Amino acid sequence: MSDTTTRALSLLNLLQTHRHWPGTELAVRLGVTERTVRRDVERLRDLGYRIESSPGAAGGYRLEAGSAVPPLLLTDEEAVAMAIGLRVAASQRLVSGPETTITALAKLEQVLPAPLRRRVNALAETVQPSGINAGAPVDSEILGELALACRDHERVRFVYTAASGEVTRRRVEPHALAPADRHWYLLCWDLEKDDWRTFRVDRLADVEHTRVLFEPKPLTAEEIEEFVFVARSWVRTAVEADAVMELPLEVMRENFGQWAQGATAEDATHTRWPVGGSDFRETMYGLSWIPAGVEYATDLASPAREELRETLERMLRALDAPPPPHSAV
Repeated sequence: MSDTTTRALSLLNLLQTHRHWPGTELAVRLGVTERTVRRDVERLRDLGYRIESSPGAAGGYRLEAGSAVPPLLLTDEEAVAMAIGLRVAASQRLVSGPETTITALAKLEQVLPAPLRRRVNALAETVQPSGINAGAPVDSEILGELALACRDHERVRFVYTAASGEVTRRRVEPHALAPADRHWYLLCWDLEKDDWRTFRVDRLADVEHTRVLFEPKPLTAEEIEEFVFVARSWVRTAVEADAVMELPLEVMRENFGQWAQGATAEDATHTRWPVGGSDFRETMYGLSWIPAGVEYATDLASPAREELRETLERMLRALDAPPPPHSAV
């Protein structure tokens, strides 16, 4: 393989791994001049790759979708990951159905070397997605667009329909996509709310790429997992109430972390926090997490209010009573 061909393939690999590359950075990574980069870009265009170029200090190159699918360059690890992902997708409720993913999987596995095919078979047996196939169908195109935005740290806009039916237009910095409890979730920084938010992907529509890049905020894998756990727990419950606590919103967020989702400032010194559960016991457990010494009021309605009061009164009597004697053995 000639140096020119090798260099062009290296350039293609770079263009496939990021949405936008400045010409100067491509030249440095390839060890050539910017003029050579321009020539190699033209070679790739002749092969059917649509590469958009923009002039100026902030200009560069961007691999665009074309009218036909050109060849892709994949590393061994990427090919294995893609084959496993297609196997999982074939059994999930993606809008395009399992047929598309099965045919794509057949084409990919047909060209995989035997050692890689064995790796795919071994790993696929251990990949057991938990219950996603029982959830709401997800548009695979939207899922792909969001995945690209997460990878490239690109701001996006989309229309979101909440569980209540309220429709809003959101502008966010996508951070991660995660499947959990039969659904896909997008974790992102909401630019209007100036806070982390988690959205159900099946309720998303009209995803729009802004081409505005951002520096991602630090977030650990454990924090991502907790955000998603809170999001899938955030559903309408049989017993619902608001707790208005004597705590400023920012201080409340510091104490509650991801569980502060849904909290709003009542005024400069008070925060309203929704809390609930399947019965009054779960609501009581939620209220117990309000920090010690912080006074609060709640609008817990009847009959849960009376049930909670009776339970607490019995607990207080039990605490005030002398401990029962141990029976002799």
